[in-house]
Amino acid sequence: MSPTEKLETLGITLPEVAAPVGSYVPATRVGNLILTSGQLPMKDGALTCTGKVGRDVSLTEATLGAEIAIINALAAAASVAGGLGNITRIVRLAVFVNSAPGFTDQAKVANGASDLLAKIFGDAGKHVRAAVGVAELPLNAAVELELTVEIAEIKHS
Repeated sequence: MSPTEKLETLGITLPEVAAPVGSYVPATRVGNLILTSGQLPMKDGALTCTGKVGRDVSLTEATLGAEIAIINALAAAASVAGGLGNITRIVRLAVFVNSAPGFTDQAKVANGASDLLAKIFGDAGKHVRAAVGVAELPLNAAVELELTVEIAEIKHS
């Protein structure tokens, strides 16, 4: 089953790529890699979870936020790749968690995104990852993430 078909079976539709709020692009291609800018848990133009994880936001809420952010990252990557079907492998995921003092379950928050990537891409969804706690994130988001994917190389005749 293709990643597009798996998204369908999961009831997920990739959203429109959000316009940048600064001097950057949502995603860019370098060779056969696509890197995304930081993606927040935005849905229908609004943040779905804000505040410090471990104080204002539960682990469960933050994990769901990571799932929403990875869907946004896939949308950004797919927009540069020419569609989700052109993404052949997930390479790297970096997850930043707006952490309350003493909160140390950043890896569990990141699992929300990692587990969804595995459901969508199977073995090609396995990736290297960093999950770090930070003092603040833009718009007081609870989580932000960056994604690097591989696409098939274009064959030149």
